[in-house]
Amino acid sequence: MSRYHWKDRLILAVCRVEPAGLSPYAPGTMGSIAAILLAPFVFLPLSMPFKLLLLLLLFFLGGLACTKAEKLLGRKDPGEVVLDEVLGQWLTILPYSALLWWELALALLFFRFFDILKPWPVRASENWLPGGFGIMLDDVLAGVYAMLPLYAIKHLWLEHFDRDAQGIITWLGESFL
Repeated sequence: MSRYHWKDRLILAVCRVEPAGLSPYAPGTMGSIAAILLAPFVFLPLSMPFKLLLLLLLFFLGGLACTKAEKLLGRKDPGEVVLDEVLGQWLTILPYSALLWWELALALLFFRFFDILKPWPVRASENWLPGGFGIMLDDVLAGVYAMLPLYAIKHLWLEHFDRDAQGIITWLGESFL
């Protein structure tokens, strides 16, 4: 018999993004991978207003759920609670309706980099709000940080590369036809 009521077990399962948060190896990374795998089906196809609404609901309801999970587990910001990774990871890819597999991989790498490194004010933000809301907030900021290099690569570097590649293809076509 479980020591938790079924509602508490449900809250823990959601906060853990089960089974990701129960991974003995890098549960935060597993939560981010789960978010990236779900994104093309659950998040990316949504219109921008629905994406924003989903992120707001995820922040507020997730903050409440993570607060409850902290109390149930008896620890502040337990590593197995990875719902915050979903919020941060999806915020990283917010501007896009579709991404190629390698762009999703870049989004994952950038988010994990900033979530682990926690540059200012990411680390400080963990204490700006109480309980689960602090858990969620640092990942929001890490997601914003991660969105910037993803955007730069996708819209600045790749567009330039694409123009150069098109020029080379056109030149090759004209030269050999």
